[in-house]
Amino acid sequence: MENNNTVQDNTMEEKKMSKWKSLVKKFGIGGIIFFTVKGIITSTLIYFLGKNFWTVISNYFTTLFE
Repeated sequence: MENNNTVQDNTMEEKKMSKWKSLVKKFGIGGIIFFTVKGIITSTLIYFLGKNFWTVISNYFTTLFE
């Protein structure tokens, strides 16, 4: 039983590594860095714009109808 479990653990680790290898092959190191930075910037923009979203919209409509 112990040997069977260790074999399954090894195959799970190999699958995890092959996923990373396939991503590196597909996008390259630069692509992975690009998508990571893009995700950080997008998350930051959504956070800060989302905080003030209703304020900006309400100010727009109040100035539009004045």
